[in-house]
Order: sequence, then C-alpha cells, then structure tokens
Amino acid sequence: MASGRGIGALALSLALLATVPAIAQDEPAEERVAPPTKELTVVSWGGAYTRSQMLAYVKPYRLLSGEWVSMETYNGGLEEIREQVETENVVWDVVDFELSDLIRGCREGLLEELDHGTLPAGTDGTPAADDFIPGAFTPCGVGQTVWSTVVGFDTEAVGESAPSTLADFFDVDEFPGKRGLRRDPRVILEWALIADGVAPEEVYAQLETEDGLDRAFSVMDEIKNHIEWWEAGADPLRLLDADEVVMTSVWNGRMYRPIVEDGKPYAILWDGQIWDIDSWGIPRGSDNVHKALDFIRFATGTEPLAEQTKYISYGPARTSSMALVADEIKPHLPTAPENLARALQTDAEWWATHQVALTERFEEWLASGGRGLSGSAR
Repeated sequence: MASGRGIGALALSLALLATVPAIAQDEPAEERVAPPTKELTVVSWGGAYTRSQMLAYVKPYRLLSGEWVSMETYNGGLEEIREQVETENVVWDVVDFELSDLIRGCREGLLEELDHGTLPAGTDGTPAADDFIPGAFTPCGVGQTVWSTVVGFDTEAVGESAPSTLADFFDVDEFPGKRGLRRDPRVILEWALIADGVAPEEVYAQLETEDGLDRAFSVMDEIKNHIEWWEAGADPLRLLDADEVVMTSVWNGRMYRPIVEDGKPYAILWDGQIWDIDSWGIPRGSDNVHKALDFIRFATGTEPLAEQTKYISYGPARTSSMALVADEIKPHLPTAPENLARALQTDAEWWATHQVALTERFEEWLASGGRGLSGSAR
C-alpha cells in the first residue's frame, strides 16, 4: 500500500505535469528555434540551497519535461557572467541572482529581458502579476525565494546569556570570541548602523551621506580584529562546527537542517535580519533561451516554490504557495511576522548603484588590517 508521502508526491507530479504542455506552447512557432544540442545548465549557490532546488525544481522538471538539467555552483557576483557574455562563450543558461546583482547585470546588458506575462497563474487561479510578492519582477528576472542574512550563534559557546539584539554581535566584551562575516559590504554596513542605534527604516538615508558611511565603518573598526571572513554559503556552518567563531552572519536557510534535523546547539538571532529576494535570470547569448524560459516558468510555479520549503527555510515568492507550506515550517521563514519585527529589506536598487564604489572602499578598509579566509579579495 502506498504511503501518504508517496501519494502526495504522485499528486504533486501529476499537477506539475499538467503545466508542462502549456509552458512549451507559450512560444509562437515562428519564434522557436531548433533544439540545441547541449543540456540546460542551472547555476546556484551550492550546499543546502542547491539541494533544495534539486529536489523541488530540477528533478521534477527532468522527469516531467524529459529535458536533462545539470547544476553548477558559484559564489555570486557578475564577473564570470560578464566574461562569458563578452567572449560570446556563454555556458550558463539559468542563474540564481541576488537582486542587486541581477539589476546591475541587466543595466549592463549581460542578461536577457523576460516577459513576465508568460508565467503561469497560481494553482488558485491568481494571475502571476498578482501572485508574486512586490519586487519579484524585474526586467531581466523572476523572483523565487525570500531569504535573509541573520546572526547564527553557538548556544554553548556564548554561555548562559544568549545574544538578544544585533548590537550584541558587535559587543566583544560582553560576548567574547570571533565573529564570522561575509566578505562583501552588503549587510555589513546596514548592520553596523542598526547596531549603533539607527532605525532600520533610516539606514539607507544614512548610507547616502559621508557621515553615515564613516559611522558604519567606525562601528566595524571596533570588531575588525575579531572577524573571520567567509565567501561561500557553506562557510558559516564550517566556522561554527570548527569552533572558529561564536557568532556569524549566515543565510537563514543554512541554519535550518543543523538546528531542526541535526539537533546542533545553534540558534538564530532574527533582530536586524536583512532580507532579500533571489531571482532567476538568463545570461545574454545562451543557446538555450527557450528551454531556460520553460524551466523558469516551471520552477516559479505555486507547487515547486512550496515544495522547496520542505528542504530549506526560505519563503516562496508566490502568495499562493504559502497555503501549501506546512505549519511547522512557517515560523522558520524570514517572512514569519515575529521574525520581521526589526527586519530590513535590502535596497537592491541602491546597492546596484553604489556597490562598485563601496566594494572598493570596503577592500581598502580590509587592507588596513582586516584578514580573510583566503587572504585575498574574492
């Protein structure tokens, strides 16, 4: 006799199968091209996140469409995509972007523009234009998940009094030990100001000024010698597991399995979480544009986005997906009401404009005494 889990998986497969013909038929016949010979290559961030995408998107798409999809890993940014496009040697077809990188890549002409009108409606009949959360549609991208950068900490290492505010992350006297931080000015500067008393809604107004930027870097000066820098998404858990840090910035979904499934003595500090939207985009010049579009339409459907939450605690970008998310998972999502009390959404447009200049200043600041895992800039 089939298990409930098996029956549920079969129902999900049948529901998803019904969407595939419609996806393929969206393109006018005169605009479709001969099938390319190479497989579809999807690029993401590795670890638990890529695993969640394999289980929720890629394997079902392979099964239902008959198309082979491979996945590769990168650490974000535009350097590799820029090189592929400029050399006309595009080997990546679909890429998972942080929103500010997506916007910059689109401005630079590195990405294909997408027609959001071809996205399928939600399973409840809600048109895609009304079903996706605000900010999920950009000219070159489609949002898929809501994720956040939070403080993850070792409950045993911090002692009896656990950190309760973001300011505690910067207080090395009250909470001795190393801190892990991503080697990127995004999040760091926002956190420094929030910890120094700036209200989340005032952060970007402060960062627009030289005084605000100076203030943020001054806060960072206080903990510079206590920082272990990380670059890949798996690094924060490695740092915690190796007792190299007592607290670290970390993408919230990376903490889900260690805490919930593995029972490790770790916890999340949600105060000051910086949340963002990850989006799919297509590098300009891909030989697989039509297949890439088919995959994106499938992967941003109601059921796949809800299915992903079983494997990683990122919120789906579709409202209709939330009705399918298990109640025990919802408190672990960045969008849970209690987790949003003092949250800040990344201003992706702001970072798309200022990231190059601030990365240069950040690297200069690091050169004056900071040190990284590899000892060099990413």
